[in-house]
Amino acid sequence: MKKTILIDLDGVLNTYSGNFDKDLIPPIREGAFEFLQNLSKDYQIKLFTTRNKLLASKWIIDNKLSDYIDDVTNTKELCYLYIDDRCINFNGNYKDLTNQIEQFKVWYK
Repeated sequence: MKKTILIDLDGVLNTYSGNFDKDLIPPIREGAFEFLQNLSKDYQIKLFTTRNKLLASKWIIDNKLSDYIDDVTNTKELCYLYIDDRCINFNGNYKDLTNQIEQFKVWYK
């Protein structure tokens, strides 16, 4: 049984750069197709997004990713790990965490 990975859509798999449009999902990022193709060999992949599920599903189909992404969810499900552009890994130290929060910047800014 493959472990599940939830991967964020905006800023990870597409070219989102902070200008949210609820009706338009930006194009796929360079390298994302190959990344998902390889990752799906060993992991079950779910797209983790707050976007409209039908729009996100259409984006998956339009980008020929339906063989690699098993589902779309907006729920924090039980999984092996999450991949997101807006997250901090908690290392057990709240002081470090507070500093990371105060200094946080998304990679594309």
